[in-house]
Amino acid sequence: MDDGAGGPEDYPPVLDAQQVARLLQLNIDYVRKLSREGVLPAHKLPGGRTFRYFRDEVLDWLRRQPAGDGDSTPAPPGS
Repeated sequence: MDDGAGGPEDYPPVLDAQQVARLLQLNIDYVRKLSREGVLPAHKLPGGRTFRYFRDEVLDWLRRQPAGDGDSTPAPPGS
């Protein structure tokens, strides 16, 4: 299935939550939850309400995730 997202190199160096969700093939609400919980590396500007992500940090985080049973989504914390 081609969702038109392209490879990681097709994304800009600084991403918003929607772009991260597309890159990781996750639901945007789950990306935001992981960000709020400090699981996924994310940054907020002072006074800002939205997260920003460095593409390279997100990809490094993904590489550090343990290999599972074929499910590509990270397990929620505490499970």
